[in-house]
Amino acid sequence: MGEHPVHSPEMPASNPAPESSEAGLLAQRVGHAQSKHPEQSGFRLVSTGTEAYALRAYTAQLAVSTLDIQTYIWKTDLTGRLLAGHVLQAAIRGVRVRILVDDLDARTNGCGLLGLDAHPNVEVKVYNPPVALSSWAGLNHRMHNKSWIADSTVALVGGRNLGDEYFDAHAGTNFVDLDFLMAGPVVAEAAASFEAFWGAPSSVSVSKRPPCSPREARAALGALSVAHTRGELARSPYAKVLHADPRVRQLLVGDTTLHWTSRWSFVSDDPIKARLPAEGRSAVMKQLVPIMHAAKHRLRMISPYFVPGVHGSRELIARRAAGVDVEVLTNSLAANDVAAVHGGYARYRATLLGGKVGLWEKKPLAHSSAGASADSASSLHTKALVVDDAALFVGSFNMDQRSQHLNTEQGVVVHDRELARQMNSIFEQQIGGDLAWRVALSQGRLQWSDGARTLTREPDAGRSKRLQAWLSQVLPVESLL
Repeated sequence: MGEHPVHSPEMPASNPAPESSEAGLLAQRVGHAQSKHPEQSGFRLVSTGTEAYALRAYTAQLAVSTLDIQTYIWKTDLTGRLLAGHVLQAAIRGVRVRILVDDLDARTNGCGLLGLDAHPNVEVKVYNPPVALSSWAGLNHRMHNKSWIADSTVALVGGRNLGDEYFDAHAGTNFVDLDFLMAGPVVAEAAASFEAFWGAPSSVSVSKRPPCSPREARAALGALSVAHTRGELARSPYAKVLHADPRVRQLLVGDTTLHWTSRWSFVSDDPIKARLPAEGRSAVMKQLVPIMHAAKHRLRMISPYFVPGVHGSRELIARRAAGVDVEVLTNSLAANDVAAVHGGYARYRATLLGGKVGLWEKKPLAHSSAGASADSASSLHTKALVVDDAALFVGSFNMDQRSQHLNTEQGVVVHDRELARQMNSIFEQQIGGDLAWRVALSQGRLQWSDGARTLTREPDAGRSKRLQAWLSQVLPVESLL
């Protein structure tokens, strides 16, 4: 509980105990579907930001027992405030809410979180704040996991943080991202991972290191009232964007199709990953390596921050030499929001191309989501892979050194041909010439082509980004990328 009380007219003096989740509409709908698929878990790929936002808002509205949220970033923009408002309303109804946010974000966006923490049904913790560290070196280790779990019945996991650019609501640049909506036994695995992080010594109450004054927290909490958030949404263009997405309209009438399978695995890094031996500390990578090695015909990877390193490059080239088509989609320098990471990738680009690995780089253009406006830009944020037409991975894990060694990560591997087919369709759409450049080697020189034109230097990238990318190639910083 918060040490700095923040009172709101919407907070009742006392709240009823949370209902059993068995009584909730979420449990009823999932229970009805699962009765037809005993001992299986259900999955749905959520590829548009509008549907991803609507599912979070919808499940928060329907929750009757618990709401557990784990995220790297929670912004205080329109969608961030709207989701916080839904969380507050759930708490007022008597739902027990727990929120775990990485400290790096909470330092700047934590005022509203401190306000929420003052509600008797809400508890907020931050991961890895300075008060939990034994050394300042620990500041470099971050919690990158993302989970949204309602009534221990349904969960959303994947690459999305909570903020406008992750839900196609930003006026400038939006992220192309991906989630899994999940139901069934897999949700218990996601919940167990949340519990492990929640109880870890590195997770500390936000009140131990208040990010703002009690007065500021009260003001932030007041902005989350029903009247304020609904009015803000109604006045924004985002209301029309939401209703333009056919998947959101289906959701509103209760039509959400899940694909059920017994062949899945949820994986999450240890909360104390940073203190484990460097060799093998990544539980996610341990899960992915045999999946990638099992590819017989085709291995496709999407990673916005792609720094394979010497060993990873050798592995991908070896898979290609074994007759597997290896194809990778990552950000171009122009689309990458972290130019230094692109520099780390660029040093392996020619080697990968020489080994016949296919490379595509995302253009900084709006993708074909219902939420992207005609003049907006986009950046790749999806972390996924698909093997043949049989299995896929969706999670928070980038194919870079930071995800492997520094950040905690999680994800889900699912063996299902229909979901793999959908993932292949997403990949093929995103590598089209209107959205990406195909990178190739011609007479030892790099070139970029979209089918209409061919370029011989990094497309559309300004001088500042080129300089940052170059510096990261010449300085010994790859382990941090």
